[in-house]
Amino acid sequence: MAGRSCYRDVLPFTAMVTMESMDVGLNTLFKAAKMTGMSYHIFIAYIYSIVAYIYSIAALALVPAPFISHRSRRLPPLNFSILRKILLLGLIGSSSQIMGYAGINYSSPMLYSAISNLLPAFTFILAIIFRLETVALKTRSTQAKIVGTIVSLAGAFVVTLYKGSRISLTGRTQSLLLNSTPSKSNWVIGGLLITAEYILVTLWYIVLAQIMKEYPNELTVIFFYNVVVSIVAVVVGLITEKNPNAWRLRPDMALVSILCSGLLNSLLNNTVHTWTLRLKGPVYVTMFKPLSIAIAVVMGVTFLGDTLHLGSLLGATIISVGFYTVLWGKAKEETCEDSGADSLESPSRNKAPLLQTYKTENV
Repeated sequence: MAGRSCYRDVLPFTAMVTMESMDVGLNTLFKAAKMTGMSYHIFIAYIYSIVAYIYSIAALALVPAPFISHRSRRLPPLNFSILRKILLLGLIGSSSQIMGYAGINYSSPMLYSAISNLLPAFTFILAIIFRLETVALKTRSTQAKIVGTIVSLAGAFVVTLYKGSRISLTGRTQSLLLNSTPSKSNWVIGGLLITAEYILVTLWYIVLAQIMKEYPNELTVIFFYNVVVSIVAVVVGLITEKNPNAWRLRPDMALVSILCSGLLNSLLNNTVHTWTLRLKGPVYVTMFKPLSIAIAVVMGVTFLGDTLHLGSLLGATIISVGFYTVLWGKAKEETCEDSGADSLESPSRNKAPLLQTYKTENV
């Protein structure tokens, strides 16, 4: 009994805290590598080449599956229409990644973690624009999502435009990863770039949902997606970075950052999120996102020598409140839908509340 409780409660909790810490740690490592002179265009090209290589091995490993299993369903042909949508998916994904890493370069992992909690609000707004969601203003779930969206956007304005007084957590700010002093940041530009990234991430999910309706094979779609992103990243990198020596990998922090981001994000992060989502449901997975803000503050001050300001804490708190409000509204809506379906169909039908469009892993 104790072992089952540990598997269903302790392990998922520990796994999600670890994954949030790892995500922030990878962003912190990237920021440190960028301060040593690494181009983020080259960084993106390398990590997606690694990811595409991993998915190609997985795809080849699954080639014999249809011949072994008699229950494999026949997929529709991979026609030009589907490939065109995958190309669009790759362009959106590569653009969002470039904006995201550029945003971290101009600001900090803490700002990135704070603005990442805007994704449910952006999802709600774009779902209304694309008529993927109906708005019933008299229901508590819709009211909660509207209020949460407004609160989240207000918090984003605070964290981006208002710095406030400096908060000193230690006697002096010193970087543990870098010997040099941290580079000057441009908080507003960084915030706008990160915000643009998460708007594109929401579009990414909408396009992906349309592709999966036509071609329900995740491994093939994601493999071609990573190939497209790799090609786009390499082309952009060659245009922006004309020095051939910049592409040469050396045994330094840049190489460590590329390998960790490519391997950990594509393998460990996705695997753990999928396992936790299956065990506890999407709402449980998403509720840990605001924790990344606190982790990013500690890592930024400790390892990068970042300066913490009152506006950052205030804005991050407001965004977190809006995040949980939208999340509650979505969970309430799905619970009500399930209750209605259960009363009409069968009492044995059980479905967890979903927040299907929330990002649980990196694009």
